[in-house]
Amino acid sequence: MNDALRVALSETGYTTESLAERVGVDPKTVGRWLSEGRIPHARHRVAAAEALGRDVGDIWPDTSRRRDPVWFRPWQEIEREAVSLRWFEPQVLPGLLQTEAYARAVLTGAGLIPRADIERHVSARLSRQGILRRDDPPQFSAVIDEGILRRPVGGRETMREQLRALVEACAEPHIKVHVVPSTIGAYAGLSGPFVIATCPDHRLAGYLDNQLEGEVVSDVDDLAAIMAAWENVRAEALSHWQSVDLIREVAETWS
Repeated sequence: MNDALRVALSETGYTTESLAERVGVDPKTVGRWLSEGRIPHARHRVAAAEALGRDVGDIWPDTSRRRDPVWFRPWQEIEREAVSLRWFEPQVLPGLLQTEAYARAVLTGAGLIPRADIERHVSARLSRQGILRRDDPPQFSAVIDEGILRRPVGGRETMREQLRALVEACAEPHIKVHVVPSTIGAYAGLSGPFVIATCPDHRLAGYLDNQLEGEVVSDVDDLAAIMAAWENVRAEALSHWQSVDLIREVAETWS
């Protein structure tokens, strides 16, 4: 018996039938989540947890405990508590803005994760996105290279769905996306992706990613260098609404 799910249903007034309708599955499926302890598909876990006002890890803790590598956990805590996130990506969309299909294509295409573990990592990535749907979300600013919009990650349907979802996300007041046009030559972003988090006590923390693992950056000089890189990529990018218009335009080319 999944007691955490049973309690959440009781406290929110949901039944297996009403939760099934909200998530888009058969009521018998929700019954199996309860009585047989089955772990739902990634998107169903996220949808059910959101409907019940819980974190995915509160209802399915086994997946939560195993979902991220040890080296990523310090950054995950910083990300969860941050009041603002400034994120630059030159190759793929930031994880917090990825659709399920796009995330699966990225994780599969990287070839670094065993296929048996792909769904667990997809679930982890979707779960992290909950911070942008909170009542008190961080201010999220992303600068991305235009090439990301035109790279066929997952195929045409996946890209069309992803870019349309990105346009919808950009309508939220706390989410800003800026695109560096493909006409821009060399700029600081070509050296690789990075994220800058502002903590509640106003301290800064940085995150650098590579093929093997990520690195949390706290050294003052390193942070100054990352901030300088941010100012460079932001200066080369279009405005938020110019970027949204471009994203919407490119989305139609994937139809």
